[in-house]
Amino acid sequence: MTCARRKIRVNGKQTPTGFLVSNLWVLTVTLSLIAVGGLRAQTSPGTIQDITGDYYFLGPNDTLALLQEEDMVKGYIDVLQGQSESDVVLSYPITIGSRKGDHVEFRTRRIHEMYYRFSGTVQHGTGHKKSDPDYLQLAGELQTFTRQQATDKEVIDRRQVVFKSKGESQ
Repeated sequence: MTCARRKIRVNGKQTPTGFLVSNLWVLTVTLSLIAVGGLRAQTSPGTIQDITGDYYFLGPNDTLALLQEEDMVKGYIDVLQGQSESDVVLSYPITIGSRKGDHVEFRTRRIHEMYYRFSGTVQHGTGHKKSDPDYLQLAGELQTFTRQQATDKEVIDRRQVVFKSKGESQ
């Protein structure tokens, strides 16, 4: 079985049709890959450059405030005391904090025999812009360390949490 080769004119030159078809196929595949790569780049979520902002902490009136400076994380946690205590807000300063890629860790100073430690990741939430509530989320493990005065032993409460950013209007 033999295939007849036809020739067509391209820019005034005779060209075999097989050559033209294979070049068109390569061009089509290349353009398709470029288009898919561009679409993927537009739809993939961007890396989160800065986690600076206020986040909801454990209670509705509690705040986790973070300031990222390169790989260091600074800030504080404001916790409104329950009715059994007083209406005072305790402010736990972050003494050690870091961010490496999407991983975030911090530890607070001890106040009234209690402090916090967090280890988790930063991710996009449901908000569309940085000023929206829940634009960023910190998801991971929160450890609450409490020293029992009667036994002088430290008790650790571990829980999985998601701290959502408050946005600018909150």
